[in-house]
Amino acid sequence: MSRIFPRARLCGGMIAGLAIAGPLSQAYAQAVPPTPAASGSDGAGDIVVTAYKREERLQNVGATIEALSAETLRTSRIAGINDLSSYAPNVDIKETVPGALPTVTIRGIGLDDFSTVSSPAAGVYVDEIPLASPGLMSGNLFDLQRIEVLKGPQGTLYGRNTTAGAINILSAPPEKTFGYAARISYGNYDTVDADVMINAPLGDRAQLRLSGKTVQQGTGYWTSSLLENGTPGRRDIGSRNIWLGRAELALQPTDDLDLLFKVEGERSRSEMGVPQFNGTFAAGMPFVLCPAVLAGHLDNGNCTDAYGYRQTRSDPYKGDWKRSFPYNIDQVNLLAKIRYRVGGFELTSITGYIDFKRLYHIDVDATPLDQFDFIENEKIRQFTQELRVGRETKLVDIIAGGFYSWDRVAGDNTNVTEQWPLVLFGAASGAGTTTYNQVTRSAALYANATWHFGPRVDLVTGLRYTSEKRHYVGGTTFDTPSPLFGINDTFIDGTIRDHNLTGRVALNFRPREGVLLYASASRGRKSGGFFSGFTNNDAQLIPYRPETLNAFEVGAKTQFSRLVTFNIAGFWYDYHDPQTYVRYVDPATGLSVQKVGNVSHARVFGSDIDMILRPTERWTLTGGIGLLDTRLASFTTAAGTIPAGNRLPNAPTTSFTGRIRYDLPVGDAMRISFQGETRYSSSVFKDAANDPLIAAGRYWLFNGRIALTHHAGWEVAIWGRNLTDKRYEVQGTDLATLGIVNKNYNAPRTFGVELSWRH
Repeated sequence: MSRIFPRARLCGGMIAGLAIAGPLSQAYAQAVPPTPAASGSDGAGDIVVTAYKREERLQNVGATIEALSAETLRTSRIAGINDLSSYAPNVDIKETVPGALPTVTIRGIGLDDFSTVSSPAAGVYVDEIPLASPGLMSGNLFDLQRIEVLKGPQGTLYGRNTTAGAINILSAPPEKTFGYAARISYGNYDTVDADVMINAPLGDRAQLRLSGKTVQQGTGYWTSSLLENGTPGRRDIGSRNIWLGRAELALQPTDDLDLLFKVEGERSRSEMGVPQFNGTFAAGMPFVLCPAVLAGHLDNGNCTDAYGYRQTRSDPYKGDWKRSFPYNIDQVNLLAKIRYRVGGFELTSITGYIDFKRLYHIDVDATPLDQFDFIENEKIRQFTQELRVGRETKLVDIIAGGFYSWDRVAGDNTNVTEQWPLVLFGAASGAGTTTYNQVTRSAALYANATWHFGPRVDLVTGLRYTSEKRHYVGGTTFDTPSPLFGINDTFIDGTIRDHNLTGRVALNFRPREGVLLYASASRGRKSGGFFSGFTNNDAQLIPYRPETLNAFEVGAKTQFSRLVTFNIAGFWYDYHDPQTYVRYVDPATGLSVQKVGNVSHARVFGSDIDMILRPTERWTLTGGIGLLDTRLASFTTAAGTIPAGNRLPNAPTTSFTGRIRYDLPVGDAMRISFQGETRYSSSVFKDAANDPLIAAGRYWLFNGRIALTHHAGWEVAIWGRNLTDKRYEVQGTDLATLGIVNKNYNAPRTFGVELSWRH
């Protein structure tokens, strides 16, 4: 506890700072007249969430949930999952590869692996359909009703792999009144993004909603001094050409039967982002680490790669990259949802199917040479089916059901190295192609009951039984041998199974109107798996075990009229077998290899503090603080034994999000809105080894928006994100023993003007 609460001075200053900057749980209604896009609120102006499979006021749910309304998503320009960390404390989201493979970490619990075949620790659900692979999580968001971020393991009502929590992304549903919306924005980097929506009733018992979005970015963030053929010349990297569409049809054949059918798709023909190169060898001495790296930091003025290449630019968006870096996606999602009410019961069936393909080129070394370039082809198909029944009575509210999912993740990863004189220096790797084909089947039964012991006390009990089978076939075939391992192709054809019980018990107590006290104990489990990256030893393909999280949380939610909402929660996690990179000694060869494995134990404790202030109808100020203390047990890596006490990756000890909005009437028909947002994160490690070469320092981010809105529905706005142009490390890869450390950075300052119309 002493490691957290000496920060009280900083946190106290942040709370006081809500008076001038200000998101808590973004669950608030704007202090302006509601608009068609601002769905998700009840008449009292409080967000209504469906986090526990039924509609509830957020303040009545005994759990920590951040809920972002449609209006917040629109005005804050939240376009992808990676944007969410700016609006939820104790949530960290990084992209392992620029533009792809987001990793969501909630309260220090996340995925420490970049494999597409891995299962994310934070479950992401789109219209109640879980996304089986991290590869599916990099899509674009549009025409949404709400996003809910549930913190802590969700081991009852949610299915697979929710040790960290869950993110619910809910599309805006068809409505019974005619409406339309259109928006177009132009910003720097020659970026045009636009979306459109039409909602049309088709008689009294049918509604159709059509929506679409495009992003056209002509100039990327990155500038190379080389053309694709390697000759000198200026070239921009990172252009985007994205098209998305969705059609939803809602039917009500009878008063007791609701049907919803959805089809949506995405087509992207864009460019991948590129990392920044950092050298690690002494000049003229390949495979001899330079003094700076030995001291735990980088020095591009004096350190090079194995060929003597030196990074001379401090700007992470300027470099000497060659080749093209395509990022192509083709995806189709299908959904059928049926709800039938009979005899006081509500029966729900949710069927989902996803077909996803993508190709991308990664320049891992980020140098003019083709040392560690990879071309990745991936195909993901998944089918899910959930059946559940619900009933509410004076004594108990029950939800019970079954869930089944099937998914196949297949692909190949080809090293496109054209020159490999590194072999002469004794590099540990070779060049070749990795293939993988994984099929996972998961089935579960669950039941959740909320017992009402009078008007003030509820007891929540839930249990889930899950059975999962995962079959993996894959390995690496070498074109250029590894000098340490020779040809030594790797291959595995293996199956792992897991059967487990998870659940939750919680007590909710309402001592007075507007106050909820709660305590809970819950368990979540993330399945084991296989590593699908480049391997040069069969030991790297040995499957890793499941991880289990036992969580204990106490909290209070308070609301005093509309003026003040204050929520606080404290939690403690007992974390068993966390999955991360560890060292394995091959008994056949005695060689040490790096692989995804398990650490014996970790513990986490911390707090979430949220506040909303509405001093007048014109002002809304929100803020949230996250405090974390994480500790890993001792484990081994290729670099040696790591003693107990390391922090979990992507787990800043302090995070803060704030938002302030002021609405000023202009005449009888217009208003002008001023909106400012900020996020603070303390320093954070990017891996379990707490490698200082790829750690990120603390940072502040600031966004702003000014809008003029007419009551007829049109609006013109100017906006800016990362207004101070702050650069910080999002992720890194330490290949120091091969002369390279690469780093990915956040997006630079962006700004633009936007015109929209809603009716």
